[in-house]
Amino acid sequence: MSRRRALTLAAAAALAAPLAVAAPAPAGATGQYTVTALKFTVQAGGRSCTVDADLYRPAGVDAAHPAPAVLSTNGFGGSKSDGSTAAVGKAFAERGYVGLVYSGLGFGRSGCLITLDDPEIDGRAASGLLDFLGGKRSADDGTEVDYVTSDGKGDPRVGMLGGSYGGAVQMATAAVDHRVDALVPMITWNDLAYSLDPNNAADRSVPGAAKWQWMNGFYLIGEGQPLLEPSLDPSRINRLDCLHFATGACETIRTLNSGRYPADRTEALQKYARSVSPVSYLSKVKAPTLLVQGQADTLFNLNEAEATYKTLTKQGTTAKMIWQSWGHSGGMKDPASGELDLSKGNLESSYVGKRILAWFDRYLQQKKGVDTGPAFAYYRDWIGDPDSTYATAAKVPALSRKLYLSGDGKLVDDRAKVARGSREYRNWLIPTSHSESSLAGLIGLPDPAPRDTRGTYLDWTTEPFADAVDVVGAPRATLEVISPKTERVQHSGDAADKLVLFAKLYDVAPDGKKTLVHRLVSPVRVPDVTKPFTVSLPGVVHRYEKGHRLQFVVAASDGAYGGNRGVKPVTVTSAPGDTGVLDLPVVTD
Repeated sequence: MSRRRALTLAAAAALAAPLAVAAPAPAGATGQYTVTALKFTVQAGGRSCTVDADLYRPAGVDAAHPAPAVLSTNGFGGSKSDGSTAAVGKAFAERGYVGLVYSGLGFGRSGCLITLDDPEIDGRAASGLLDFLGGKRSADDGTEVDYVTSDGKGDPRVGMLGGSYGGAVQMATAAVDHRVDALVPMITWNDLAYSLDPNNAADRSVPGAAKWQWMNGFYLIGEGQPLLEPSLDPSRINRLDCLHFATGACETIRTLNSGRYPADRTEALQKYARSVSPVSYLSKVKAPTLLVQGQADTLFNLNEAEATYKTLTKQGTTAKMIWQSWGHSGGMKDPASGELDLSKGNLESSYVGKRILAWFDRYLQQKKGVDTGPAFAYYRDWIGDPDSTYATAAKVPALSRKLYLSGDGKLVDDRAKVARGSREYRNWLIPTSHSESSLAGLIGLPDPAPRDTRGTYLDWTTEPFADAVDVVGAPRATLEVISPKTERVQHSGDAADKLVLFAKLYDVAPDGKKTLVHRLVSPVRVPDVTKPFTVSLPGVVHRYEKGHRLQFVVAASDGAYGGNRGVKPVTVTSAPGDTGVLDLPVVTD
């Protein structure tokens, strides 16, 4: 076994361990609500699938006094019994909503394969649960409900809430069943082709650099389901070489791990990944949607939420967006003070929680006078007061400040200040830059500080800022490189022969300490090294304090991602009339 695979297996096992020992929430009465365990047999993707669920019924709710419902499911590798998943049912039952919390297909005690929130499978399964909440069907034991607020025969008033895997399924459900009335997808994806194999070049006709740590960690969790759930439902088994995932998912992972991108395999990879992603079906989503995305998230970054938000608003779907502090990386298990923590149910005492409650008040309780908040809000970690950490805006800030790459390694604010010069870097056959150990934040392991090896990267640095500079959004760089060795092979028919590089921004303190904001990097597989190309960096919300400097880095590799095939020296030249440009979305008070 390779060291890379061994490390990923160890990390995946550590991540999965708490899920294996988590006990199901006991059914019973609390005085505020009752909890009843239920099973459903639903039809999804041509199979009969068992869905394991818990029904939360608030005290006093009956046919004469109905209430809207909240439907929720787990993140990847979890189940209905996870702390944050079960907490949704509990929190909303305490606030008078009927809750139906279930284990997603392929997880917990639910049956069928893991299909990555495919709308025609996972979405259809959730639609079967809407039938139950609407009184159109019973649970397998005969349980029926007649106490969910109705908008018509068989049409329950239902909102959905959940994160990550439990976020994308909301949009998948709303795309196939328009009875869903409100969505709150948190820290989830827009396009899995981008999430798992990001190419941040404006031209995405070629694949990017595979996130081998993230994808293999989750792949091993999925394939290791017998360790987590003994005596699996037979519908959870696919075939020997792809145990618990849909075949297309396994083939996608194998293509990414191969490091080869011939045209036919690349086309199949992108077609499958996008078919199970909101990017392919958002046109069918009409339910009002409150998007909540995490700034600390190298798996699903802010750019993904912004892409979803722009699509929804452009087509006329009601949508608003919040960029909270926590995502899959760093402090996911320990949100910052004052931030929403679903496992604790602190809805009324957190900004995001209050926004979610207002969203459901407006679209489930149909209180038309409720203020659902601004179109866009973002957390600022440099504000000490938990009650003032969020700023609001009518839209995501536009690019507003240009900096130029000078030949002497400076980042200057005027093209006339650019010095002529050229510099070279080259990759090694092993990664020489470290941004993160992707699963470290999830499983509580330390992660070495980001680093770059001399000779394998280039950097450009500003003068110390005279005043604080607040960057909110996705910076963009326009670059041109010279790489004769790449030029000779880039049209070989295998995209793996194209040049890969990694762009990123550091914050350099007066004492020289460097911070890679949320450990975010921007992988690029350059479509054609003979032409300029544009790079979209991951969205950030970051203050460069007075006296700090901004450093733009282009590195040859990154240990969390796949990289170049063969050694490919790269030269970057600069002249006043012809140089790279870094555009920043800077906001002012």
